[in-house]
Amino acid sequence: MAEAQQLSQAAYDRLKTEHDDLTTRGRIDIARKIEVARELGDLSENGDYHAAKEEQGKMEGRIIHLARILLDAQIVDSSGSDSVGTGATVSIVFDGDDEVERYLVGSIEEQRDDVIVVSPGSPMGSALLGAAVGDTVEYEAPTGAMLKVKVVEIE
Repeated sequence: MAEAQQLSQAAYDRLKTEHDDLTTRGRIDIARKIEVARELGDLSENGDYHAAKEEQGKMEGRIIHLARILLDAQIVDSSGSDSVGTGATVSIVFDGDDEVERYLVGSIEEQRDDVIVVSPGSPMGSALLGAAVGDTVEYEAPTGAMLKVKVVEIE
């Protein structure tokens, strides 16, 4: 059995909408593209047909991927928490730097334009879990360097 993926309600809803769209409109659109390409003649030398079939394969792969995520998804609500948990957006400052950076601790499926996603299982993500505003946590970067970050805000 697959491990449950923790998602915010907003991410779950977005993925469910994408899945529903691909399994309805998406499949209809690609079937039309394939049919139009078939009408152009010899399939062995038909670039439109091969491109449509490739697009269909990628779409079906995405549908399967989304279905697996949605089947085992665990909805998490980190709002109102005093400590960093999965699904939380945290603002941090690296030791020796003044620039505030925002990270979302969660699944890559939570990706948004305004934050960088960091997995809760990554060195930074696991160090941040449970931290509160004002805490400084230390973790080993992939390069082997020890890094310190201070939590300045949790959303």
